Amino acid sequence: MAGNSVAIDDYLKTIYHHTEWQNDPITPSQLAGELSLAPSTVTEMVQKLAAQGLVSHRPYGPVSLTDAGRLRAASIIRRHRLIETWLVREFGYAWDEVHDEAEVLEHTISDRLLAGIDARLGHPRFDPHGDAIPDADGAVDRAPFVLLAAAHIGHSGRVLRVSDRDPALLRALEGHGIDVGHTLVVAGRDAVRVDGGATVELPAGAADAVWLTV
Repeated sequence: MAGNSVAIDDYLKTIYHHTEWQNDPITPSQLAGELSLAPSTVTEMVQKLAAQGLVSHRPYGPVSLTDAGRLRAASIIRRHRLIETWLVREFGYAWDEVHDEAEVLEHTISDRLLAGIDARLGHPRFDPHGDAIPDADGAVDRAPFVLLAAAHIGHSGRVLRVSDRDPALLRALEGHGIDVGHTLVVAGRDAVRVDGGATVELPAGAADAVWLTV
């Protein structure tokens, strides 16, 4: 039963993540790709989630979270991001090292320990990658944003979020001084000025992994 609960959480998290920084709903094929599962397996689970009132879905259409599904997804994401923040602040982990640890711990720590971590950290609103930490009601506070790849040349914005999908890219960006809170000016298709300094060439994939204030 616990294993099934973890699987449900993974589905709900993936659906939640998909629309967190863009508006297009996820399709079953995209969900299968994100989870590295066979489409037939995903179709079966989506039907089960719909029966439980956690997602809405029609045949061949996209998958969306219901209010109940979004609240459950936000709860597990809150755990994950608080743990990531805790590992960085209290244990000296680098921002490229925390994702896999949090994936394990989010399913094992108690609500009491999570509340203690939250209080210890001063109730943070964002994790080390700039992702918003949902509150206990699932609400998030996020500034208007633009993907770096979509920002026009000359745009100046503070780094709101860096995707944690690729640890090597995180390390490369950090080497260029690109981190949450720093200011970038778009100088070209794959070039930026960091905090008013010299222009730097972006690593491959960086423009699709960094979000700026508008």
